[in-house]
Amino acid sequence: MLTGDVRPTTLEGVKSLAAQLRKERGIKHATALDLAAQAASCSNFRNAQRLLVQRGPEATRPYVLLSIYWCDKERKYASGRETLKIVLSRPILEICGRYALKKVRGFGNLRMVAEDHFICDDLVQSQEYARDRLCTAERSIRFMEHTGLRPPRSSREADPKTLARDQLPGRDHSTSWIDPSSGQFILIDEPYDGAPDKAKRAAWAARTGWSSVKTAWPGMYRPYECDLYIVTDARSGYDLDALAASIDAMPPPLTAESWPGESSPSWDTFVSPLAKTAQDMRRARCRGMIYPSASATSVPYSYQLGSTRRRPIGELSVAGHIEAGSIIKAVLMSRHRPGGVWNRLSPLRSTLEDWLELERRRGELDGPEFFQVYYGDTVANKDHLERTKSREGLIWMLGELKAQLQRAYSDCAPLRRQLHRIEMSISLIKNEADS
Repeated sequence: MLTGDVRPTTLEGVKSLAAQLRKERGIKHATALDLAAQAASCSNFRNAQRLLVQRGPEATRPYVLLSIYWCDKERKYASGRETLKIVLSRPILEICGRYALKKVRGFGNLRMVAEDHFICDDLVQSQEYARDRLCTAERSIRFMEHTGLRPPRSSREADPKTLARDQLPGRDHSTSWIDPSSGQFILIDEPYDGAPDKAKRAAWAARTGWSSVKTAWPGMYRPYECDLYIVTDARSGYDLDALAASIDAMPPPLTAESWPGESSPSWDTFVSPLAKTAQDMRRARCRGMIYPSASATSVPYSYQLGSTRRRPIGELSVAGHIEAGSIIKAVLMSRHRPGGVWNRLSPLRSTLEDWLELERRRGELDGPEFFQVYYGDTVANKDHLERTKSREGLIWMLGELKAQLQRAYSDCAPLRRQLHRIEMSISLIKNEADS
């Protein structure tokens, strides 16, 4: 007898299970195929044909599955899942590293749950939005696959001095890339059709020695609404025309209007073919579908379904937050601060401001003074300003900030993420002092 634990992971497995179901239950073969496909977390057999691994030549072709769950309040809380299968020329992690993918448009909120599967932990607001997000991710993958470009590894790679001093006129929806074969920086700019001023860009190119080439491919950001420009330093001798030719030779970009993926009308967890273990099954669950609850060390920002953000139990106090804000402002304004410190302390102060919002009492910091704690035009206190004059002073202040947070909050993952940002900042300052 069959059991409810039978979960095919290949198309051949679905067909085999269907044959058994047909024999046991005396049902039509088409009905048995759909039931067997549902056991493999597919909505029907047609979806299984698109999503599951097959034997033969197809089995040797790399692929990746991307899934997003959605809930539409405007449609009486209709809900479902969208999954897109992308057949690739080589494995996804050979096209782009796992952590670099987080910098790629469309991949920012996707979590790798198996070798062949990424999911979004946020419940998005509609089926249309989910499809659009997945198509954006697919276009980014295709761009990397055909060009060989990758996202920058560091802020130094991502922000050439020329672009920092003299911005590209009309720059919009731009992304930074590196050609790994030469180390060449490439800016991909995607302004709306007809938006850039050609005269201003020509003057900028003459002034900086950089070149800008418009491609024929409709782009990654908003295909057919925006144009795609390649921008790089022409003085390096980089073959910009060859890159433009490879982009122009790409197939038409995928859009939500021609959706080829699977659309499931339920929140049943989709488990990919390469998810084998019980841990793989748990990892495949979208965190946005779990009702949040408090633990011994942390609490959710909100107790509503889909809330995934958490903060540690404890309070820094208003005075403590003001002290923390002063330290962060002092470090960021110091001439001894390495560039990478900004990338760590900027999200830190954003998070601490969120914690302050949830910790303050009624009547505390009700006016503009709330914004001034971590941002605004207020400067750090005199003691902190004095310490900005040396790297040792910066290291001391960041160590004090770390100690304050450890005293105020319970040890938990949300706190450790912020402490790691402080530790990385200290490490960057020490490394620059030693170099």
